[in-house]
Amino acid sequence: MNKIENNKAWFFVIPVFVVVAFSAVIPLMTVVNYSVQDIFGSDSAFWTGTEWYKETLRDPGLQAALLRQFAFSFTVLAIEVPLGIGIALLMPRKGWAASAALVLVAMPLLIPLNVVGTIWQIMARTDIGLLGWTLSGLGVDYSINGDAVDAWATIILMDVWHWTPLIALLSYSGLRAIPEAYYQAARIDRASRWAVFRYIQLPKLTNVLVIGVLLRFMDSFMIYAEPFVLTGGGPGSSTTFLSQTLTTIAVSQRDLGPGGAFSIIYFLIILAVSWLFYTFIMNAQKDKSAQQ
Repeated sequence: MNKIENNKAWFFVIPVFVVVAFSAVIPLMTVVNYSVQDIFGSDSAFWTGTEWYKETLRDPGLQAALLRQFAFSFTVLAIEVPLGIGIALLMPRKGWAASAALVLVAMPLLIPLNVVGTIWQIMARTDIGLLGWTLSGLGVDYSINGDAVDAWATIILMDVWHWTPLIALLSYSGLRAIPEAYYQAARIDRASRWAVFRYIQLPKLTNVLVIGVLLRFMDSFMIYAEPFVLTGGGPGSSTTFLSQTLTTIAVSQRDLGPGGAFSIIYFLIILAVSWLFYTFIMNAQKDKSAQQ
């Protein structure tokens, strides 16, 4: 009977494999095929092997974009993770206030990416934008189109505003899952607020924070629409990230070979860094558990 039930279970799993094959595996194999050929048309292609990979890795534009991408991703993670945890700790736990807080915090996540870029493009204008007009009124020479520092600061602020709620909601769900008995024991021991956070709340948040950090890293590393709408990659190429560089190569220039190699390298970098993040956090959690 169990064997028959197990065989029937495959009818539920097979459709998932088919969807994954069409949505991920087949496109990936197509990109790999492009990355090892020099394509001149639908019927004209020449084998190049790893030549496009070597050329792409030697490209100064790619190297500069990669450094900018890492700087951006690590900066927003360093801001959004502690800020999201702090917001979650301040959110009410019961009653209508908890529901209202959840709705308000989640609102930025509902806005489409290109709309977010448009909102902040308007915000940054010195004539009608709240941010630009206020800074200009204070005597600050603010221009996202003329100053790379201003453009970077605005993009980081935009991303923090847009995605910190994700970390806050994940942290809030982790906090709500902590049994009340832990807090009762802490009150009996007269533990300080910092001690409760360090020894009760933070360890219990590890699993959700792993998810949050991985999601935010992958998303920030693939950011495209918001900075493209806000600054167009400028001034110069100061806010041109990897996704914009890839789009220029594969779409604007229609260099499918270099574009395919770039895509595979891009994918492998995200996969490798995500694995390092996960391994580091989980090992740190194991070491801490062993010490206790």
